[in-house]
Amino acid sequence: MSATVGYYAQESAIVEDGAQVGDGTRIWHHSQLRSGSSVGADCVLGKNVFIDTGAVVGDRCKLQNNVNVYDGVTIGDDVFVGPSATFTNDLVPRAFNAEWIITTTVVEDGVSVGAHATIVCGTTLGRFSMIAAGATVTRDVAPHELVAGTPARTLGWVCRCGQVSSRGQVAPIDPTCEHCLKETQ
Repeated sequence: MSATVGYYAQESAIVEDGAQVGDGTRIWHHSQLRSGSSVGADCVLGKNVFIDTGAVVGDRCKLQNNVNVYDGVTIGDDVFVGPSATFTNDLVPRAFNAEWIITTTVVEDGVSVGAHATIVCGTTLGRFSMIAAGATVTRDVAPHELVAGTPARTLGWVCRCGQVSSRGQVAPIDPTCEHCLKETQ
């Protein structure tokens, strides 16, 4: 770590003036944090991660290689985003549309997003939900919901620890898995 900043940025990373980065965060090869972006403390940003102006990443997040977080996206604390996952921010994309409108996306605390997943803007991913690799999320995902496919659909429900606690469409009263229940007894 540098004596002047409380985070580490590999020499090929670009952290623009005006980007906020929390203490203990590590930014790896060829990543870029735009001016006006915010990344919390103790995060890990893998190779070639892009954080746009206005994008917010909370504390203790892990963004794997090639993740794109665009303006309008807010990521909570303790979120995992797998390799090459991306977030969109325009519901009506056209190269020639000078008046496009940013549509926001919220990723609540503890969410896991699998590799190559696409999160379409205007959605909220609820606390501790899990998005399978390759999924395309086009609607809100409930807390603890496990979704997969294109478009993403409910497969079941996951515990805070990430283990599947039940299968099916109906949310359980308590999504805690058997292992975690045993630990609390």
